[in-house]
Amino acid sequence: MRLSTSLSYADDFRSTAARAVELERAGVDLLWIAEAYGFDAVSMLGYLAATTERMELATGILPVFSRTPALLAQTAAGLDALSNGRFTLGLGASGPQVVEGWHGVPYDRPLTRIREVIDICRAAWRRERLTYDGAVFQLPLPAGRGTGLGKPIKMINTPLRDRIPIHVASLGVKSVEVTAEIAEGWLPFMFAPEGAATVWGDALARGRAKRALELGELQITAGGLVAIGEDASRYRDLARPMAALYIGGMGARGKNFYNDLCASYGYEAEAATIQDLYLDGHKDEAAAAVPAELLERTSLCGPAGYVRERLAAYREAGVTNLNVTPIGADPLAVLRELRELMG
Repeated sequence: MRLSTSLSYADDFRSTAARAVELERAGVDLLWIAEAYGFDAVSMLGYLAATTERMELATGILPVFSRTPALLAQTAAGLDALSNGRFTLGLGASGPQVVEGWHGVPYDRPLTRIREVIDICRAAWRRERLTYDGAVFQLPLPAGRGTGLGKPIKMINTPLRDRIPIHVASLGVKSVEVTAEIAEGWLPFMFAPEGAATVWGDALARGRAKRALELGELQITAGGLVAIGEDASRYRDLARPMAALYIGGMGARGKNFYNDLCASYGYEAEAATIQDLYLDGHKDEAAAAVPAELLERTSLCGPAGYVRERLAAYREAGVTNLNVTPIGADPLAVLRELRELMG
């Protein structure tokens, strides 16, 4: 099992770069940089490629609606070259609030779009002339939708790798099935090892049954807050505001993937309450309504022996990349101790 964490896309580049070097020295194997509607993730990762040496770097995630497939392929190939083969392309659909509100693009056929983006990226990295006749993308653009002057083009540069790893953030049953079929890795959110098989087991099995051998084993990235010590369980409550934001506020009533997931874990009534409170402006009350059991199941906070048990649960659930947010007076010391507990 590898160890990863993330850094904020909103912080100063130079302080983030200094922090990344510290994380690398603490034993972190992979660093994720998100992209929402603040600074872009790519600029930060290019900076980090120059300031780190061993640690892998990844987008966590780039939304597939904000860039063309060819630009995503160019970006990934460039970051992979800058980092000397240390880059992972994390992709996801984001949500209609950001896609339509920030980017002004219709949130249409997200799963089909992800599949087609992956197809086109891999063809570009193989330096094939891009021709594609999909439901979302047609390359070159046909005459009826443009000038008719487009022609099949291949990437000028030769990528360092012709198969850059792609990890997909997905939650819905169908999207998880497709992820297990076509991507190198899966990025679930709010992953509870004890409930994952019930929610996603069948979808993962169906996807793996169609998975190409060259993709290798599906890599699964999941984790949560981590704190180690006799009184470390108290840190779980720090996850309440973020859990309430996603369960309650990341979407509308009837269109919130995270709320659906919470309900699928067995907290249907609590999910509805959190959403009602959050959308009505009662954010503190929504955070207080997040079940303590859910916070425990999606974190690793407690004495060293307890954290070992949580590590075993994540391994048993198929997690290959433990992604954590260290909490405490010395987060780097927490990571070093966690690294030792992981073996």
